[in-house]
Amino acid sequence: MPLADRYRRFARREARGVSLVYETWAEAVADDDAVLSLLNTLPPGKQQPNLVFAAARLHGADSTYDSFRSTVSQRWEEVRGTISARATQTNEAGRCAVLLPFLAELPQPLALIEVGASAGLCLLPDRYSYRYGDRPALDPREGPSQVTLPCELGPGLSPPRAIPEVVWRAGIDLDPVDVTDDRARTWLQTLIWPEHEERRERLQGALCIARRDPPRVVRGNLLQALPSLIAEVPEGATPVVFHSAVLAYLAAEDRSRFVELVSGLPGHWISNEGTEVLDSASSPQLTAADGRFVVAVDGHPRVYADPHGRSLTALDRS
Repeated sequence: MPLADRYRRFARREARGVSLVYETWAEAVADDDAVLSLLNTLPPGKQQPNLVFAAARLHGADSTYDSFRSTVSQRWEEVRGTISARATQTNEAGRCAVLLPFLAELPQPLALIEVGASAGLCLLPDRYSYRYGDRPALDPREGPSQVTLPCELGPGLSPPRAIPEVVWRAGIDLDPVDVTDDRARTWLQTLIWPEHEERRERLQGALCIARRDPPRVVRGNLLQALPSLIAEVPEGATPVVFHSAVLAYLAAEDRSRFVELVSGLPGHWISNEGTEVLDSASSPQLTAADGRFVVAVDGHPRVYADPHGRSLTALDRS
């Protein structure tokens, strides 16, 4: 896909109605030959709007396109260096709210393994409080958390009755984010889209929780590291491999290898991914033109989910 079309698609399918700044920037980039020529010098895997926009903001771009354009043009080597060194490792703790109902229905206690874990904030679902619709907050076992994750439920969906019991947890990432490192935390905050102050505050709170007892995140390729982590799961715990917004970054061949691998492992598998990365053979009628994800358990689609965990809605198979 030509880079201009990629940015237009991002503007209209991902940013529209979510971030006016990023929608405006992406539409303008698509028509800006000078900026496109710079971005075309990047490897294809580094051309994604989220990464480019965050790097520009880290180096001084404000909310206007003129500011973005001048930052990229005048500080290109610095921006390029950040793009080369960093990745889109958005660690949205809010996604725990759409995973929790499915974690809660599995045999307890649980051993969690997250692939593409970043800083591991989604490995801590038992340390946050939750509010589903207008229901009172569901608090973790040790009492109310400093972070409450809200999630709206569509018709026919019910909230979980209890917080899952997690007795073991570990993650895998190509470049784990150290929750005790100030620069790493700053990058995670920059990855939050400009208008999303509530998400930024939630990230701050989740990082504070994680810093008190940092989750273990193993550096490695998920295809290679996953079997050895599964082997570490303590006896009596249900292994659960899960991921959110990860498979889209794998090549088609590696995605197929991952699905084959995880399908043959003991325990359960929960995925929270865009409809376009699902196996069309098993879910040919699922569409979500508004960018919603699909939560699937053991390969079976269950619900649509807001990409940042703000809502769950029933599947539309018509």
